[in-house]
Amino acid sequence: MAKTTDAQDRYALSFTSGGLLLREADVVASVYLRERNWGTVRQIAIEGNLLQARTTSSSLRVIRETIQRLSVLDDPELELLVDSSLTERCHLMWVAACRRYELIGEFAEEVLRERFLLLTPTLDTGDFERFFAGKSLWHSELDEIRPSTRRELRRSLFRMLHEAGLCSEGGDILPAVLSERVHDALAARTPSDVRFLPTNLPTEVSPR
Repeated sequence: MAKTTDAQDRYALSFTSGGLLLREADVVASVYLRERNWGTVRQIAIEGNLLQARTTSSSLRVIRETIQRLSVLDDPELELLVDSSLTERCHLMWVAACRRYELIGEFAEEVLRERFLLLTPTLDTGDFERFFAGKSLWHSELDEIRPSTRRELRRSLFRMLHEAGLCSEGGDILPAVLSERVHDALAARTPSDVRFLPTNLPTEVSPR
């Protein structure tokens, strides 16, 4: 019997627009580091149309989503983000998505990283479907979504994996080559957020 979930236990599933939001994150994080207030950042981004959206509704949606993901990074991580290479930014924004969305984080740890470590480094839609079906036993809200929404969640997740450089278009899992500074920033957390990435690197901070 499926578990009945309280509102606070329900998965957030609003990650179907914008992909990894790499460009948007670079713009918004820079404003935050100047203002240090997310409410002010939102106002500036909307009034200045900083993300160059074609419509007001799409602008509001993307700004909200970008801020929600960036707000799970701490200030040192945001400073690293705006000073990062493209690869570093990809890794940080993938981890931000994993922190913001528990469903993505669990898929990253239980499927992506697990398959990589077990030397079965491929992903396909069937892996997502089996993962999703397993989670629905404990999260009854997943049974309530339409098949079209489920397909969109899957498409968005795989799009983020591709944009992060963690999975090829053909479904091959690509090792995350983390820079030392990104690795140490992620490993400093408890539990270590290195767990969200396909890598054999240790989960603790690198020795100096």
